[in-house]
Amino acid sequence: MSTTPLDAAQEQKSKAPPPRNLALALVVIATAQLMIVLDASIVTIALPEIQTDLGFSDANRQWVVTAYALAFGSLLLLGGRLGDLFGRRRMFVAGVVLFTLASLLGGFAPNEPLLLASRALQGAGAALASPAALALINTTFPAGKERNRAMAVYAAMSGAGAAVGLILGGVLTEVDWRWTFFVNIPIGLFIAFIAPRVLVESDGHDATLDLPGAVLGTGGLFGIVYGLSHAAEPDASWGDLMTLLPLIGGLALLVAFVFAEARAKHPLLPLRILADRNRATSLFTMLLVGAGMFAMFFFIGLFLQQVLGYSPVRAGLSLLPFSIGIGVGAAIASNLLSRVDPRWIAGAGGLLVTAGMLLFTRLDADSTYASGLLPGILVMSFGMAFLFIPLTLTATARISPNDAGAAASALNTAQQIGGAIGIAALSTVFTGAAADKGKELLARVMEQAQSQGLPIPSNPTEQAAAAQAFQQQYGAEIQAFATTQGFWVAAGMIFIGALAAVILLNVKHEELATDGHAAAHVG
Repeated sequence: MSTTPLDAAQEQKSKAPPPRNLALALVVIATAQLMIVLDASIVTIALPEIQTDLGFSDANRQWVVTAYALAFGSLLLLGGRLGDLFGRRRMFVAGVVLFTLASLLGGFAPNEPLLLASRALQGAGAALASPAALALINTTFPAGKERNRAMAVYAAMSGAGAAVGLILGGVLTEVDWRWTFFVNIPIGLFIAFIAPRVLVESDGHDATLDLPGAVLGTGGLFGIVYGLSHAAEPDASWGDLMTLLPLIGGLALLVAFVFAEARAKHPLLPLRILADRNRATSLFTMLLVGAGMFAMFFFIGLFLQQVLGYSPVRAGLSLLPFSIGIGVGAAIASNLLSRVDPRWIAGAGGLLVTAGMLLFTRLDADSTYASGLLPGILVMSFGMAFLFIPLTLTATARISPNDAGAAASALNTAQQIGGAIGIAALSTVFTGAAADKGKELLARVMEQAQSQGLPIPSNPTEQAAAAQAFQQQYGAEIQAFATTQGFWVAAGMIFIGALAAVILLNVKHEELATDGHAAAHVG
């Protein structure tokens, strides 16, 4: 493909001198990304308090988490393209402002509908700001060590955000659950004030917004995330109508989206982005990494509270080593990128995460935090850093400046959709394994009772008492067994991602030291 005058203008703009204070620019981008990612999990520990205060039912309380994921995941492609069209710094600031206002609404929400509306608006703001943040790294930081370090910090925030959210959520809930929303306000105002002064703006370009693509892409992703989220509900299943219809409808809309994008003059997601083997591999691997990471936090959080009996604050603080480990791992991975090709770093990271998952499969009702959980948490933290950083770079390598926002949003979309897939799939595995283990233990108890000539409970009162006693005695064992089965599946997902990265990625480490725009115009 030949370089057009517009491409040349964009390339020239991308070579504009970076701002003097790169450190402050990095603080702004990293803080925004951390705020966006941790908000997916910060309210998780506060859910019981929110439910009691606002009168949520057991069935509806999970929508406090899901409403954010739905809006975030389904609007990411649109958010990335808006940044390409109208300027990424402008969309970054607009997204942060919307996110901050939504947090204010959530903190003062007097009832269930307003709280859910605030969570959806937070997701919409995140969908504008997150892809713009990643794309702004390319326009703000010079190629080479500066950009690699910035990408490392960004990736560390993306990986550690869920753990930080659980920690912060536990601490703030002790004060008042509303502070899980209010904490965003001073941070958001700081970012919105500083960003225009330290970040380089990208040129927007004259093109109409692909409205058919926006409707089809957003609707398709909404259907997929909704269906997967519904499948993970306690009383739902993969065969439920409210699971199947959104999934089938979402897939149909995404197929129509691909055909529409192939014919659109200014597509929401240019298919040339996905045609690049390195980019497609990065997105596929990130999908699987997102599935494993979100599921890990979900199941470890349950294990800490329901098996080890930890309080919310203690459970959150127990994940602090993950945040520390991913920060150390990010620094190591960033330095390696100047000497080692990304495929080997990502492959090593995938193997470390797989090993961490396999360590978790050894958990049982008698496991302790120090010997049972901590080794796996530390191994996984380093592995996640080694995965996130090269994948973030290879997903945006050899990209035209005009497509940087779309590529960044595709990467974030892969991570969010992967998280929904992971939680839904592994929750199904968990539920099935728990039921099977419960039946096995119950049969053993009944056999022992019969052999000892003990009476079998016959009336409802006796049966309820027996069920409660059974749960008290064997509940932790059932929970631990079901958790380990979920981790076996997660380990398989991550291992497939590691193999894909090693076999299919072919970006050389030397290419990451240059902008590589010429490569972006080839093919």
